[in-house]
Amino acid sequence: MIRSRAEGNEDAFYSIALQVAAAEARQGHRQIADELRAEIDKARARHGRGQSVAIPFSTPRGSLEGLLENRVPRFNLKDVVLNERLVARIDDVLRQQCKRDWLREHGKTPNRRLLFVGPPGSGKTMSAEALAGELHLPLYVIRLDSMITRYMGETASKLRLIFDETAKRRAVYLFDEFDAVGGHRTASNDVAEMRRVLNSFLQFMEEGNSTDSVIICSTNHPKLLDRALLRRYDQVLEFDAPTAEQIRKLICANLGKMKIEKPNWKAIVQAAKDLSQSEIVRATDDAVKTAILDERIELTTNDILDRLRERHIMRSAFMESKGA
Repeated sequence: MIRSRAEGNEDAFYSIALQVAAAEARQGHRQIADELRAEIDKARARHGRGQSVAIPFSTPRGSLEGLLENRVPRFNLKDVVLNERLVARIDDVLRQQCKRDWLREHGKTPNRRLLFVGPPGSGKTMSAEALAGELHLPLYVIRLDSMITRYMGETASKLRLIFDETAKRRAVYLFDEFDAVGGHRTASNDVAEMRRVLNSFLQFMEEGNSTDSVIICSTNHPKLLDRALLRRYDQVLEFDAPTAEQIRKLICANLGKMKIEKPNWKAIVQAAKDLSQSEIVRATDDAVKTAILDERIELTTNDILDRLRERHIMRSAFMESKGA
């Protein structure tokens, strides 16, 4: 321990210190173990390391170029409007990730394979970004359009590259619209190549790694997913349409410096019914822009109502065009 400190090897120093804490805990000296761990966390924080290893926020190059899109997280969990149950489950994942050294002392690994399920615009992608923000990790979005090809074996090879990267670079990796990869292997429109890709994915998901990178798969269509996937995930998180309270929070959070003059929340909530989080946010944003251009410092209830109604009209037009 002294040698690692003298050589400036902080990773080895903290690892040995945590082993000492674990040994004290096993002997029943819980208070001493907790004090040791607390001091280790403080020391890491003072050196700017936090609870995770330092990671360069770099853009993937070489074979990975075009497969991974690097996004610097803009949000934290407080910026996302979710129900209490969902926030509690995400908090549990964060706690395990932040204390992953403690878990590994006892032969356990933190939850890191997550499935986000919910309608479009319900906050799945934003929550993935917020999770990365809370962990101070980069967010890499897998570009399925670049990964999936028509050449035999090439898609599975690219998938292998991505999972190898998760083992080398600690980060949050997001497979958005995952049903494109994880569809039923028995689907009538399936082909042998995509079955091989899904089998490869199932195999790669079982592999552990020392980085504890978080892998998030997001889908709007959970019924399309192969059932074998469910047991590969540590957590399946379901995102719902916003409640009346969440609608109010969403609008207030996106008003900026504006205020609503004598808001009629009952009418606003009713007008926002059946809209997604992203639609409500965009409606609020449009109302604020109009007020700015009108050189007003306040919004009216009608400003919000008009923009929410526009979103309903846009949604209806889209549904009709799909049915045509």
